[in-house]
Amino acid sequence: MIEAGAPVYYRIYKELKRRIGKGVYSKRLPTEKELCNEFNVSRLTLRRALDELKRESVIESAKGRGTFIVDEKREESISSLTGFTEEAARDKQRARSVVLSDGLMVPPEEIAKLFGIPDGAMVVLLERVRYLNDEPYGIERAYLNPLTDIRILNIVNTDMSEASLYDILKNELSLVLDHALENIEVCRLTKEEAKHLKVNENSYGIRRERQTFTDKNICVEVVRSVYRGDRYRLKVVRRVE
Repeated sequence: MIEAGAPVYYRIYKELKRRIGKGVYSKRLPTEKELCNEFNVSRLTLRRALDELKRESVIESAKGRGTFIVDEKREESISSLTGFTEEAARDKQRARSVVLSDGLMVPPEEIAKLFGIPDGAMVVLLERVRYLNDEPYGIERAYLNPLTDIRILNIVNTDMSEASLYDILKNELSLVLDHALENIEVCRLTKEEAKHLKVNENSYGIRRERQTFTDKNICVEVVRSVYRGDRYRLKVVRRVE
């Protein structure tokens, strides 16, 4: 219930938020002119209401296209060690990938050291744009250590557009993934990253680097990834020790 005496813009904001929550608008809001006529207010008053919704990331405006309802962000728990496909299945959503590269290459020196491989030795590089319900969410660049299990080389001959990398590692290769170290930071997307993710260049993103270890303390993968800041949210559960 809206409190008595609330400003007009606030009442409009609450009403639009109520309608959006109930699915009255499928994707796009009516035009500003239509809303001004409906609520019998000036554009200045209406825009104050819309600004509140934008501040809460409920809507977003695209110049020349209108005002759209923002899809709910995908939330990933980083307290457990799971992959993109597993997280999507848990949330009853469909994950797929566009494979940018899948082959052998000499890794950067710091990754070779983590893997404990000699200079010049090759690893598997799997680079994919990850989609959730046919919308691009992130780009993952995974380096995989063949010394963990030589069968990792078979990934090069596998269609990784639908396959789950963690499913292969855990179920096909029977590797026991024990723990991971991860660094996370806010970034601005490069021109190439923005193109793959279908957003504007210099949009905000979440950059991550994860090192995953087996129960034998062998680093099996290093993943360098970037995710859209407008579609991704990370959740951490902290417990009292």
